[in-house]
Amino acid sequence: MTNVPSLPPGPGHASTASTPTPVLPALGGLVPALLQRDGDGLAVKDAASGHYLHADATLLECLGCASNEVIGHGDTALFDAAVVVALRAAEQTALSQPGALISEHKFDRQGVRREFSVLRQRLDAGDGRVLLAAVWRDLAPLRRREAQRAAAIEQLEQQQRANEQLRREMQDHTLRDTETGLYNRAHFEDQLRREVDLSTREHREFALVSIEIDPLSAEAAALGDAARMRVHEAMGRLLRGNTRAMDASCRCDDTRFAVLLSGVGLATAHSRMEGLRRQCATQIVAHEGHDIGFTASMGVASFPHTAHTQEELHAASEVALADARQRGGNHVTLASIRFDPA
Repeated sequence: MTNVPSLPPGPGHASTASTPTPVLPALGGLVPALLQRDGDGLAVKDAASGHYLHADATLLECLGCASNEVIGHGDTALFDAAVVVALRAAEQTALSQPGALISEHKFDRQGVRREFSVLRQRLDAGDGRVLLAAVWRDLAPLRRREAQRAAAIEQLEQQQRANEQLRREMQDHTLRDTETGLYNRAHFEDQLRREVDLSTREHREFALVSIEIDPLSAEAAALGDAARMRVHEAMGRLLRGNTRAMDASCRCDDTRFAVLLSGVGLATAHSRMEGLRRQCATQIVAHEGHDIGFTASMGVASFPHTAHTQEELHAASEVALADARQRGGNHVTLASIRFDPA
């Protein structure tokens, strides 16, 4: 009867066969190439029976088995049926090809989810038998490193997003009036300049509105700067609520505001500002037990119907605003439409 060959212990591996025999030349030459690093487990099977002929100490430790539970037994003694089917399929594929085959296997072992990369290589024993050598590599350390790397990348991305948000907030803070939340005059003028250029190229219209808060009542004025600040804050909220993302509004000075209404004509601009005027007239601002009301006057100019340049727009809206104030305030007045000679 032919003796079953066994492997002598290599570096970091203990032999599990009871009767050592000389190492097969083919297997002996393959082992150093297979065992590329510490922590890999080595097993050798008889291809015909599927029984283990050799399992080193590392593999036994990974599987949580003693030598006598593995040597001379097949996978059915170690794994569930579904795992046995997957292992057998990978082995049959490895036996049918000349080179090595690598496959991954996942299974529960003693209540712990295990994952291995298994390299298999067919070997001819020289006595008519076919052996199957397999190197089992535990993927848990790799998965931990991948998870740590993913967590580190996510942390970096979160920090980058936070930095970008902070940058935008800081930039936006420099562009806005702290009291009303509206754009400051310089940024508003930049947007107005771009709107003039765009509308000139695309032959479209837009409107510019000059707004001034009408003088407060004597009672409200007597409450001082804090009361006026509450009124300005309310005006800022109303302007933000009545403008779209493509529009822009700014605070020009203590009581003056301006609104750019992108892509709308004179009639639409008048309708929208009339709605804003009514909201201002019905707005009640509470301050230290006092209810403060306010109204606003508005002058609407349109590009290109009442003006053709940024300077002309400002002048036209100011003239219309002055007209609204002359009417006693709480009015929306349109700038005169220009009729250029043919």
